Amino acid sequence: MSEKSLYFSSLGCSKNLVDSQVMLGYLGLDGYNVVTEPKEAEVIIVNTCSFVEAAKKESIETILDFADLKDPKQGKCKALVMAGCMAQRYSTDLEDSMPEVDLFIGTGEYNKITILLKALEEDKLEKKSFVEIPKYIHSDMDPRINTSPGYMAWLKVSEGCNRNCTFCIIPTLRGKLRSRSVESLVKEATRLAESGVKELNLISQDLSDYGVDLNEKNDLHELLLALEQVHGIEWIRLFYYYPDDLTEEVIDVIANSKKICTYLDMPVQHFSSKILRKMNRKISTEEMMEKIYRLKEKIPGIFLRTSVIVGFPGETQDDFNLLKEKIAEVEFDHLGVFKYSDEEGTPAINLGDKISQEVIDERFDEVYEIQKEISAKKMISHIGKTLEVLVEGAHPETALLIKGRHVGQAPDIDGCVIINDGLGYPGDIVKVLITDSHDYDLVGKIVH
Repeated sequence: MSEKSLYFSSLGCSKNLVDSQVMLGYLGLDGYNVVTEPKEAEVIIVNTCSFVEAAKKESIETILDFADLKDPKQGKCKALVMAGCMAQRYSTDLEDSMPEVDLFIGTGEYNKITILLKALEEDKLEKKSFVEIPKYIHSDMDPRINTSPGYMAWLKVSEGCNRNCTFCIIPTLRGKLRSRSVESLVKEATRLAESGVKELNLISQDLSDYGVDLNEKNDLHELLLALEQVHGIEWIRLFYYYPDDLTEEVIDVIANSKKICTYLDMPVQHFSSKILRKMNRKISTEEMMEKIYRLKEKIPGIFLRTSVIVGFPGETQDDFNLLKEKIAEVEFDHLGVFKYSDEEGTPAINLGDKISQEVIDERFDEVYEIQKEISAKKMISHIGKTLEVLVEGAHPETALLIKGRHVGQAPDIDGCVIINDGLGYPGDIVKVLITDSHDYDLVGKIVH
């Protein structure tokens, strides 16, 4: 059994992080010892992202920084591995441009990590790149080390995507949709709960399509009902649920549940029917608004997160005005705004009527300011309320404050609750009286 030192860097999204945790599970079983300093590692693995230009740049820079550690004067690295989306997308080109990398592993081959590292060590590899059409998804039978704080975990319910939005490279990087069974997910959730996990965050490329490739006993409605029964899990949060396929059944489950958070991450991307058609979204302005108001009607106080794209090819001033108007009308609790950029390999790159970067930047700033005002107003509305808050630990800026999140705040991407009075430990769910607010954060004290 190997006893090599390992340093692991996981870039990009939470879905990539789960892949990293599965790789760490396999590496742990094979005897690898994880170190916290890259210069001490004999094996360095970077699980990369290539969703947008900034992510590609970060992936390349990270790899090149670690490549310096192959110099015996600077580190101990004997094997540098690029895994994930960047390897999946560019392995052939990168083999030539980045000879420092010893092994490229695609998004559907990461479960072979220990086998490939052993073959590399024994000089038995006939090629550097192991990148195929992605078909693999881990199950409850695969080892996984939860590197997130012990009270929370990401649960990847499916992999790949059948939606084929014209601006998105994900289907190329991750393959077609493949869902895990309800039984497998419940087993993994149970194991996580037994380890102390209280908050379960359901992720996928497209949660609304979960189970369409399986039988009728494996759909989102059945999954949510089953996860509610897992002892120890107190919060269940849903991400990446497209409004196109939002059903009454799922709305009712959320509305009637004591565990499913009244929070939904629902990518709208735009409100102009014309732009939505260009994006290959199967929904109109009217249908989108109908779904949103249905949610607000049946789940009073629901927290909605969304993402929008400004500057999509053909976006006229009228289209943009409609986007701003609907954002102001809906008043999303959280909104991520992205600037359109051409991504090679996507259909949108061939669309005409491109918007200038100057206009895209201006539109980004306008939406950002609109949402900033909405968020500040929403924060103020919580003053005087008592909210259940999941304690995360000491505030990063001072140990005199405690940091936590209420039901309407997802890990990593939303704001937080700053507790300035009272005592709570990581994983505790406490009642907090909100006394003050900032643009994105709340301030309060623990009450009994």
